[in-house]
Amino acid sequence: MNKSILCWILPLVLGASWIIFANSGRKMDAITHQIQLAEDKGDPEDVVPKLRDALQGMEGERTFQGILLTFLNAGVIGVFFVIYVLPYFAQRVSHSIFDSAEVLEKDFMRDARSLVAQGEYQRAIESFKECARAEPLNRLPWMEIGKIQEVYLADPAAAIETLQHALDQQEWPMEDACYFLFRLADLYYGAQGDRAAAVAIMNHVIEQFPDTRHSGNAHHKLHVWSRGEPSESPAVEAVSEPVIDEAAKLVAEEAGFSEKLRQKAADKPDAVDLS
Repeated sequence: MNKSILCWILPLVLGASWIIFANSGRKMDAITHQIQLAEDKGDPEDVVPKLRDALQGMEGERTFQGILLTFLNAGVIGVFFVIYVLPYFAQRVSHSIFDSAEVLEKDFMRDARSLVAQGEYQRAIESFKECARAEPLNRLPWMEIGKIQEVYLADPAAAIETLQHALDQQEWPMEDACYFLFRLADLYYGAQGDRAAAVAIMNHVIEQFPDTRHSGNAHHKLHVWSRGEPSESPAVEAVSEPVIDEAAKLVAEEAGFSEKLRQKAADKPDAVDLS
């Protein structure tokens, strides 16, 4: 309220000051004109000295008025700068620093995460599915659903089904799809104890993405598994085509696959053959 009143008063004062300054200029012009007329007539009434004295006094007053008006203008500009301009630029600068020059993105999964915190896991899953429909190329809702099913519902099979469905339903960017693949491999190996399916997934990554960091990470996992060590879940993100089910079936149909894998791993642990 005080700020609003100030914003009204200052322009009024400034406007009145300019009017007074302009009127004094007009008065000085009128006196100058009278002096000119009197001098043209020879100044019979001897008014020119008085008029010149009055003009000189008005010039001094007008100079003083001009100085005050300059300070008043600067004050009004400064007040408006502090009240309006400076906060605007401060807000823009803060956004550029803390938001990477972008407007803060709304956490569209906030409600779903809130349901998880409340223990409403089924409702949270439905909420995450709505998020996935809203942003089809965002893998996070699917990963959150898989986490709920594995950790909170103790149902790794459902988590595998969810991630497999997400991977199969569309073509993902490379980084996202391989994230799904490595997560699925971890679930098969760690939660389900299905080493054959996990190995099949890693071999698929190696075949699809040779000479990439994803292939290197897959080789590393196979080497770790061949020594009977737990999965390390390295931070990998890449893409693949949805062929995990087919590969898993081929491995399951291979009689004696596990024995064959152990024999080969002893000689060359990274070279795992699905055929």
